[in-house]
Amino acid sequence: MRGAATSGAAMRGAAWPLALALLAFPLTATPASATTAAEFNVRDYGATGNGSTNDDDAIDRAINAAGAAPGGIVVFPSGNYRARTIHLKSNVTIRLDSGATVRAASSGMDAPEPNAFDDYQDFGHSHFNNSLFVGRGVSNVHFAGAGSIDGDGNLSTSNSPPSGAGNKAIALTECANVSITGITIRRGGHFMALLNGCHDVLIDNLKTVYAENGVRDGINLINSWNVVLQNSRIEAGDDAVALKSDFALGHTYTSQNVRVRDTTIYSHENNAMQFGSETCGDFRDIRFDNITVLGAGKAGIGMVSMDGAIIEDVRYTNISLTKTTTPIFMKIGERKRCPGSPPAGRIRNIHLTNVTGHELTAPEPSGTTGGPELTSTITGTPAVDIGPGITLDGVRLTVPGGHPASDATRVPGEFLTSYPPRDYGTRPAFGIWARHVQGLSVKGEMRLDQNDNRPAFIVDDGSGISLDVVAQRGSGSAYDVGVSGINGYSVTGVNTAGGALRVRATNSTPVPGNPVSLYGEAEAATVTAPMQIQQDPAASGGSYVTVAPGNNSQPAAPPTGHATLGFAVPDPGSFKVWARVIAPTTGDDSFWVRADGGAWTNWNTVPLGASWHWAQLPVTYDLNAGAHTVTFAYREDGARLDRVAISSDPSFTPSDGPPPAGSRYEAEEATIAQGVVESNHAGFTGTGFVNGDNAAGPYVEWTVTAAQAGAATLAFRHANGTTVNRPMAVSVNGGAPVTVNFPGTGAWTTWTSATLPARLNAGANTVRATSTTANGGPNLDHLAVTGP
Repeated sequence: MRGAATSGAAMRGAAWPLALALLAFPLTATPASATTAAEFNVRDYGATGNGSTNDDDAIDRAINAAGAAPGGIVVFPSGNYRARTIHLKSNVTIRLDSGATVRAASSGMDAPEPNAFDDYQDFGHSHFNNSLFVGRGVSNVHFAGAGSIDGDGNLSTSNSPPSGAGNKAIALTECANVSITGITIRRGGHFMALLNGCHDVLIDNLKTVYAENGVRDGINLINSWNVVLQNSRIEAGDDAVALKSDFALGHTYTSQNVRVRDTTIYSHENNAMQFGSETCGDFRDIRFDNITVLGAGKAGIGMVSMDGAIIEDVRYTNISLTKTTTPIFMKIGERKRCPGSPPAGRIRNIHLTNVTGHELTAPEPSGTTGGPELTSTITGTPAVDIGPGITLDGVRLTVPGGHPASDATRVPGEFLTSYPPRDYGTRPAFGIWARHVQGLSVKGEMRLDQNDNRPAFIVDDGSGISLDVVAQRGSGSAYDVGVSGINGYSVTGVNTAGGALRVRATNSTPVPGNPVSLYGEAEAATVTAPMQIQQDPAASGGSYVTVAPGNNSQPAAPPTGHATLGFAVPDPGSFKVWARVIAPTTGDDSFWVRADGGAWTNWNTVPLGASWHWAQLPVTYDLNAGAHTVTFAYREDGARLDRVAISSDPSFTPSDGPPPAGSRYEAEEATIAQGVVESNHAGFTGTGFVNGDNAAGPYVEWTVTAAQAGAATLAFRHANGTTVNRPMAVSVNGGAPVTVNFPGTGAWTTWTSATLPARLNAGANTVRATSTTANGGPNLDHLAVTGP
């Protein structure tokens, strides 16, 4: 006869009083050692280990004896132990030795118990007895060793398993002080391990193995608290690591103090790290640290509140995503599948730090569940915003791209009662699409594997939106950031074309900013012929920009010969522009001027004077926060340009003080490897320039100081008197290098600037430029930095 299941007392209420500091190896959930506990070999109780005889009655006898010890160790020596449902008892360690495998029987599993609450969640969540290992109300239960548990194709993945079949490898309810360490679980059916209402749990060095049609979910932590999952590899077909709160127990607990760290996660078809969809109870104080996601057919980082749950104080740090259809997905819905049909819940205070994503294509060739790629999505409902406190800091995603500009006009539906990311279809933005959100802050980079003509970001309906990003610009995209119906937005940063982020704002108001005043030296600009740099001790910084002699006036736009100066403003505003100039005669008193590649203004009212003096331009520019450019081109051939000032302060008056500290860094004063400082080609700033030698490997490294973290533009002033491109690999703070090309400038005395958008940290930063070919790099004069 089959051994009957024995349930211990349900443990409801507050968690055991454990200090949080113990969570590094947190719990009393530690297997008993052979030196302190008796061993009970299943072979001594009649188990055969031959892989065909059902050994579960013998195993139950060994467990009963070990539980009576108490703290006994049930030992499985090498062999294959075919089993129907095995009934766990308190104060028992299941030790699976190397070569030992417990295999599910094809029939005869315990029948699923009745559940008065099974209307509130799927069948697999509602019943626990129909499992290979089941423990109800148990405490001090441990799985240890180097062996394995294998469903062997006999655990059902269906929501309607056939009679006599089990559908879970391990099911534990209302348990305390549990550990699962060292073992491997294969073909676990609907769940490799389902823990509901459990606390003080350690899962360490666990390996779950995916076999097609052999498993759905990996680890489900439901209504559980004081949990550590670490040093493991969790692979599944459906959700790999899921935190849920269903009503299968007839009540819920708050899921809290959960730590998932130093673990590799792979979902072949659905979500890698997921909250929900079952969300009757609340979640708080959850941490994911140092996670490698190898695939997710839906979301890499997934979070839905469908049934009224409050999800808050969740942090993801150091997450690497690959083969992930939707990198980030957060959603509030209104499914209401819990008692009382609760209204929409809340998602707030969610923080992502240092999240990287690349090779973001679907893990399975068919892409049946998620599609080839779906944009990261953050959305509430028309009545309930997601947030506040949704922060993405250091999030760097490189997405597949490949969409036309027409996709930017799509307006996805609301889908309040369903939760898959695929519901929304192609999003109108390639980086992040957000809707019904308040208090969203994004700092990072969004790049493309192939051209995409959608904007990088679209945020619709919300408030308190802050974006400080580097975004790749599609060749046919009309704008980089779209905001609609946003009360208070701030957009800073640059696109990969080196210009300011282009913002399309509809029915939205920017965040009011403080007045700002900035200076820039003309000789630090990107200068193209026939404009050139000349020296004058009376000029600010000792140099100025003018047109080369012999060039006549150019009265018609678009002009040639430019000096383009980059700068970044922290807050939006209306900016006036001044220039420190010399305009000796009425025939030599004009420039063409424009901002951010816009329309040219004929500045034909430059006040005359043979010495340097300030003059205000007759145009004002309305600028968003972020990086911008102002370009001067000669209109008449005698005007000289020394210094530029911009300000949104109505009381500002430009001054003749020294150049702003920290905006220009001379190459000859940097750290130099293999290069030499020379001064034999005219037109340089400072005391010389760096000749990097004709070799791969020489570098120049600057230490750059930033007042605050944010997007910046790096401008490398250089000369290349050959027709050969001399690329250099530029890295910031030791990060991944980016190739910057330095094509020929026509002569070694012709200096120009190559720009690169980057993110700087507050304080000291290192910028290293390394030559990558046998031709070496160009002659480097200085590095000019604008922003943050």
